[in-house]
Amino acid sequence: MLSKHLAAAEFATALIATPAFAQAPKSSDNAPAAQSASSSNVWQGSKFIGLNVYNNENDKIGDIKDLMLNKDGKVDLVVIGVGGFLGVGERDVAIKWSDMKWVNEPVRSSSSTSSGSASRPSSTTGANTTSSSSSSSSGPRTYPDHAVYNASKDQLKAMPQFDYNK
Repeated sequence: MLSKHLAAAEFATALIATPAFAQAPKSSDNAPAAQSASSSNVWQGSKFIGLNVYNNENDKIGDIKDLMLNKDGKVDLVVIGVGGFLGVGERDVAIKWSDMKWVNEPVRSSSSTSSGSASRPSSTTGANTTSSSSSSSSGPRTYPDHAVYNASKDQLKAMPQFDYNK
C-alpha cells in the first residue's frame, strides 16, 4: 500500500515538473535593447527626496520631502521642508513643479563670503556620499544636483503648511 502512494507521488511530481522543462528559453534575437535613464532623458524620482533647495542668492532654504502626482501621473507639487533645526520645528510647504528650477551643477559659493564657502559641501544632495568620484565616473547622473526656488526663508515660513490628508 505504501509503495502505491509513493509511486503516485513520484508520478504527480513528474507531471508537475514536466512543463518547466518543456519551456524553451527565449532567443536573444528578438529581445529589446536595455534601457537606461540617461538615454531615455528621464530622472530617477527616488533621488529627488532629500535634494537641497536653494534660493537665487544660493542660501539653502530647505530640502525636498515629497513629490505629489496628479491623476495623470505627472508631478504637480514639490513638498519642501523649511525652517527648524535638525528636523525639529520643520514644516512642509508645497511648491508647484513648474515654479522650481533644476540645476545639474553644484552650487557656486560667492567669493565675498569666505566662511560660508568652506562649510558648503561639494555635492548639494541631501544624502551622504562616501565617494563622489565613483558616482561621477559611472556615467551621466540621472537626477539634478539641487533645486532653486526664488523665495526667502521668511517667505517660505509665511506660506501655509501643506496637509497630506486633504
